[in-house]
Amino acid sequence: MGSQRIAIGRRSVLIGALGGAASLTGLGRSACAFASETQGLSLYHLHTTETLRVVYRERGELIRSALDEINHFLRDFRNEQLHEIDVALLDELCRLHAAFGGRGRFEVISGYRSPQTNEALRQVSTGVAKDSFHLSGRAIDVRLTSAKTDKLRDAAIALRAGGVGYYAESNFVHIDTGAFRTW
Repeated sequence: MGSQRIAIGRRSVLIGALGGAASLTGLGRSACAFASETQGLSLYHLHTTETLRVVYRERGELIRSALDEINHFLRDFRNEQLHEIDVALLDELCRLHAAFGGRGRFEVISGYRSPQTNEALRQVSTGVAKDSFHLSGRAIDVRLTSAKTDKLRDAAIALRAGGVGYYAESNFVHIDTGAFRTW
């Protein structure tokens, strides 16, 4: 399958502006150059044991085939349902990875959740929201192998790009593309 490229519009301008703002807040040169360079992710899924190293953006253009790979990788592993993952979430992960020198890989606990899975999890846990951003491909629960989880949380909060939840006992950070908030 050939790579399809998608032109970037207003969202990339916003991402570039956020990158510039991030450089002013101490997240460094790599965040400032974010919008114009190659973006990729290195992921390991704890439940499926799958790994994925993928470049999803080159020179400001999204690579459709790479996004399809990410959508499959972050599927609801319980029932194999797929959903498109928000590119802003991927960009947030890239900025976090850059904040730690581009070292390590993300260990994924949960990406997309189907309504059936989300409801089943709500029945056995108090920490699952009825209208979770996981349902729309706008949230991920992760840890980063090169960083302590509390440091990953702090870096995500510094981005002020969306919701950040810290689950110390379970050793992961929830990141979403909703309004900025923490818990």
